[in-house]
Amino acid sequence: MIEKKYAQTMARYDRWQNQSLVAAADKLTDAERWEKRGAFFGSIAETLNHILWDHRIWLARQRGDSATAREIGPNHPYTDAPRDWSDYKRQRAELDDEIRTWCDGLTDADMSRDVQWMRGDMAVETGFGFNLVHMFNHATHHRGQVHAMLTGAGIDPGSTDLPMMPETV
Repeated sequence: MIEKKYAQTMARYDRWQNQSLVAAADKLTDAERWEKRGAFFGSIAETLNHILWDHRIWLARQRGDSATAREIGPNHPYTDAPRDWSDYKRQRAELDDEIRTWCDGLTDADMSRDVQWMRGDMAVETGFGFNLVHMFNHATHHRGQVHAMLTGAGIDPGSTDLPMMPETV
């Protein structure tokens, strides 16, 4: 389905976009980041926390680390979500580095293997490459919501275009 180069590129894009949104959200007060803005997860902070949670879940699934997936919790993404903005930024940066390093170590053979994971009480098996595409696409979708909320708050989060990523130009 995909090659390791896709995963490596998307890990870099993910980090760039997360950094861009964090820098934009830094211009808001804490109350403004948590303000309900009509998005699916409510606020900028809640949406960013959802992306953080989702990246943790999918990384754990891809690695076969079911203990981590259970600890994160399949139905309660905010049980361990950081309320403190500095803590969120630290966790986001650490996870972005972890994902980038992990993707750099993948092989093309990894892309064609299957991954077994749990959806609630049901065992599921999906392709590794398929899961990666989903993880990155899902994050892009929700970052788009954050981008819109920031724009509505009068903050310009910057470009989201892949060809504009600093490492590609």
